[in-house]
Amino acid sequence: MKVLVTGSSGHLGEALIRTLQARGDQAVGIDIEPSPFTDRVGSITDAAFIAACMDGVEAVLHTATLHKPHVETHTRQQFVDTNISGTLNLLEAAVKAEVRAFVYTSTTSAFGAALTPPADAPAAWITEAVVPVSKNIYGATKLAAEDLCQLFHRLHRLPCVVLRTSRFFPEADDDGSARAAYADTNLKLNEFLHRRVEIEDVVGAHLLAIERAAAIGHGCYIISATTPFVPADAAALRRDPAAVLRERLPQYAAEYARRGWRMADSLDRVYDNRLAREQLGWQPRWDFAALIAKLARNEDWRSPLALAVGRKPYHDAPPAGPGPYPVGTRPASAHS
Repeated sequence: MKVLVTGSSGHLGEALIRTLQARGDQAVGIDIEPSPFTDRVGSITDAAFIAACMDGVEAVLHTATLHKPHVETHTRQQFVDTNISGTLNLLEAAVKAEVRAFVYTSTTSAFGAALTPPADAPAAWITEAVVPVSKNIYGATKLAAEDLCQLFHRLHRLPCVVLRTSRFFPEADDDGSARAAYADTNLKLNEFLHRRVEIEDVVGAHLLAIERAAAIGHGCYIISATTPFVPADAAALRRDPAAVLRERLPQYAAEYARRGWRMADSLDRVYDNRLAREQLGWQPRWDFAALIAKLARNEDWRSPLALAVGRKPYHDAPPAGPGPYPVGTRPASAHS
């Protein structure tokens, strides 16, 4: 199968190219930045470039995007151009090429303000039925691109699957208070309970989406590690997640104590991946229980694919400020 992968120089794009090549597929990577996994350098905002890349393509994995870390360094118009117009270019070309699957990598950040309940409310239990409330230009443009996928399926019967992925980046957290409160691995392991996923599992979801796209037609799925919690835990998770976890997975406590780690004081949301498991047949391997078992054996908690891809910068030059990338450092007028 010939598969076009956009954003092939990025975390997920490289992981997809590596996996497709390893299983014998013909993967064509495109990106604005050159890399060993990018075959053609160009922008998805260039419709002619996209059309030229689509020859013989049977499936599109569209990961290219401006991310949350770009909100402070790129204009709103650049977000519209890349995340919306770029997606439109790809959809138009995919229809003309009669591709059999279009898989769009979206984000759980698209839920926006719906992810943060009032301080005295239970943790938000996030399923695909939750109505998104855009919080910034990143989320707004990802939602608009999702809508384009739905539109092209309805108008042209293009099989489109949208995957709202949770966190899988290896970089330090953008929240300075979180970085100060927890060791980096401690923080990431905590997130596997409710808002993180391993990149190897994300790749698996994308490949299943190609296989299932024709049968699904159009679908949108949360791609996050399977949580040990259930909706009835939501109120207790906001108050004392450690107490809930001692009931659900008591073996975690000894491993955390051995490493001097601690559980989060409160969880504000939990992503539920049930629909992806049921409709895509997705079975993520890297969940909190599996990672605790690996740590107890003194094994690296990261997947081989995550280790192979490594870290990638979001910006060409290191940003100013104390964090790994700029977040919330410029006034709103600077983004116009």
